[in-house]
Amino acid sequence: MKISVLGCGRWGSFIAWYEASILKNEVVSWGPEDDYSYKVLSETGKNEYVTLDPSICLTSDLKKAVSFSDTIIISISSQGLRGFMKRIMPLGVGGKRFVLCMKGIEVDTGARLSEVLIEAGVDPEMIAVWVGPGHIQEFVRGIPNCMVMDSENDALKRELADSFKSSLIRFYYGSDLIGSEIGAAAKNVMGIAAGVLDGAGYESLKGPLMARGAHEVGLLIEAMGGKMSSAYGLAHLGDYETTLFSKYSHNRMYGEMMAKGQKFDKLSEGVMTAKAMKELSERYGVEMPITEAVYEACFLSHAFESGDGAKNCMDIILKLFERETKSEF
Repeated sequence: MKISVLGCGRWGSFIAWYEASILKNEVVSWGPEDDYSYKVLSETGKNEYVTLDPSICLTSDLKKAVSFSDTIIISISSQGLRGFMKRIMPLGVGGKRFVLCMKGIEVDTGARLSEVLIEAGVDPEMIAVWVGPGHIQEFVRGIPNCMVMDSENDALKRELADSFKSSLIRFYYGSDLIGSEIGAAAKNVMGIAAGVLDGAGYESLKGPLMARGAHEVGLLIEAMGGKMSSAYGLAHLGDYETTLFSKYSHNRMYGEMMAKGQKFDKLSEGVMTAKAMKELSERYGVEMPITEAVYEACFLSHAFESGDGAKNCMDIILKLFERETKSEF
């Protein structure tokens, strides 16, 4: 099987490694020529996460990468997807299958990432999303996990899940594309909240965070036309639990360092997703107090400037305890 992987950052490089080393597929891995991640891989054949299989063709030629395969996996920053698709669409991608292995919501529009592809001109029947828990550092050590393949096209998601499964990744067939995409994106927001609790020494609050966070995300999924139960599946709660307690999670670490008044320089998709989700909650009339608190901590707090990040962030989180008593469900 031939696979094109577009994006060679953390997840992109892992996917290329997985497809070639574990599944023994023919792989072309693409990255921008001036991108740091691409330069490291092209010069050394490895990065801090994986060593690329020698069979992988690493290229900065986008047309070459796109034309190599009828299955294109995209793993880039979610906020750059719309502009990226404008580059891809003129390269003759009609009839090709797109797999989104990224988690986010477009902040300017509130669009799910599959919707961005549809608006770019991709047939909805040719789009799938690959989501769920797992950290690269554990996968490459042979520690397995479970993930989800979802699509509006039942045959497509089944074919991809069956083709991509291995002893390292057990796939499940998704049954709610809206829930899979919103849930996957939202877990990054909750990851930031968990990091704030860690950084401030309130780790025991991560239990209530998991329960109430999943509940409010489920309400949003339902309001958008998905299934509330999706919030309790692998795409959200399953991934969320991995994020909340892992030292490898960028979003959890972002929240922890923010609480400590420090900067975290790596990509944390949950920051912009918090803004997008806040706007979606207002659009659909869904009360999302935890999401609102993360948005306020990321965009309205003065944690970095004040140097007292833990107090600043926890003041925002603890406001949730001032809310009136209500039924749990």
